[in-house]
Amino acid sequence: MDDLNLLFDALVENPALHAPGSAAYQEWKASARSLVEPLFSSAQRSEQAFGPFGSISLPYTKMGAIDSLDLFGLDELIIFAFYRANRGRYHRVLDIGANLGLHSIVMARCGYSVKAFEPDPWHYGILAENLSANRATGVEAHQAAVSTEDGVAQFVRVLGNTTGSHLAGFKDSYGDKEFLTVQTRAARPLFEWADLAKIDVEGHEKALLLTLDEETAGGLDIMVEIGNPPNARAVYDHLRAIGANMFAQKIGWQPVQKPADVPTSHREGSLFVSAKPSMPWSAS
Repeated sequence: MDDLNLLFDALVENPALHAPGSAAYQEWKASARSLVEPLFSSAQRSEQAFGPFGSISLPYTKMGAIDSLDLFGLDELIIFAFYRANRGRYHRVLDIGANLGLHSIVMARCGYSVKAFEPDPWHYGILAENLSANRATGVEAHQAAVSTEDGVAQFVRVLGNTTGSHLAGFKDSYGDKEFLTVQTRAARPLFEWADLAKIDVEGHEKALLLTLDEETAGGLDIMVEIGNPPNARAVYDHLRAIGANMFAQKIGWQPVQKPADVPTSHREGSLFVSAKPSMPWSAS
């Protein structure tokens, strides 16, 4: 068994050590970089063995100060490990904020039916190429942002870091920008269709999560990045009010008991939202 397989196995078996402050997290972070960088540093398209997910083709791409190697960071690998561990539990999944499509490809390799949403036309073009090159036929891709309603919205492309681009009014950003008009899709019908959603929408997560009611939240698990302290508090209050459970990476995926347990930036990892009494890390 190769080192990437061993790393993914270790991540599944030790979720309590996923907190960014743990010694194990720091060791895994260094190991992940050393394992991934030789595989995905070339701008030439080629297939590379990616642990339990088979061969993946993802050419090196610069996105301002961030590059495609950052899409393989430890926090992302933890989420990939979760997808893999739950491949018999979920069936219809959402990739909201799909970027270059890596999450969608991994989801498809786990046998999920995927709906992917990416509003930036440049990112979406690369996403479409990556889905095709990886034969990700289980992914239905949409060039659109997910928001509270169908329509159009202004989108801010942050040229120094296009992974930080966002719908206007939901995030402060600095440096050179471009402004685009993008299509939006209403979150609520998508949440009703799915049984798992990954959400990475650069400050818009509060608006999406506040569309949940008790019934919808009862049938949907969510892995979400929370972008700032006000969003964290609003999300905590709303999810508590509708009876949804929260589990935070920053506390080793233990149940959230108070607002301070909720992550307030990507540096603190993800939040998992579910009606389940505990976070599932073993196969169903």
